[in-house]
Amino acid sequence: MSDRFSSLGLNAGVWQGALRGDAPPGRIALTLNGRTVGLAEVTEDGPQLWRVSATLPPETLADGAQTYMLIADDGEGTEGPRPAAVRLAKLPLLAGEALDDDLRAEIDLLRAEIDLIKREFRRLATG
Repeated sequence: MSDRFSSLGLNAGVWQGALRGDAPPGRIALTLNGRTVGLAEVTEDGPQLWRVSATLPPETLADGAQTYMLIADDGEGTEGPRPAAVRLAKLPLLAGEALDDDLRAEIDLLRAEIDLIKREFRRLATG
C-alpha cells in the first residue's frame, strides 16, 4: 500500500482519505474483486494534500467478508485497473449473519489451539 495515502475512515457509506503529492493521479478507482465499482472524487485540501472520497455502491454490499481497494492509475471511467496501477489502500468490511458463524468458528478454533498449547506446556513442565 502507498505511504502517501492515509485513510480517514468510512462514514455513511463514503470512504475518505488524504493523499500527499504534487498532483493527484489521473484516476483513483474503487475496486472490489478486481473490478472497478466506482470512482473517487479528489479535491485539493492544502499544499500537496488531496482529499479523496469514494462512495461504496450499495449494490456491492453483501454478507460476509469483502475487501474494497483504492487504486491509482491513468485509466478512464470504470474500465478495469491498468497494469501499472498502484494500490493506495484497502478497506476490509465484515457484515451480516454469515459473519456470526465465521467468527464463532474462528473463536472455537482459537480455544482448541490454546487448550492444545496448555496441555503441551503442562506436559513439558512436569516431564
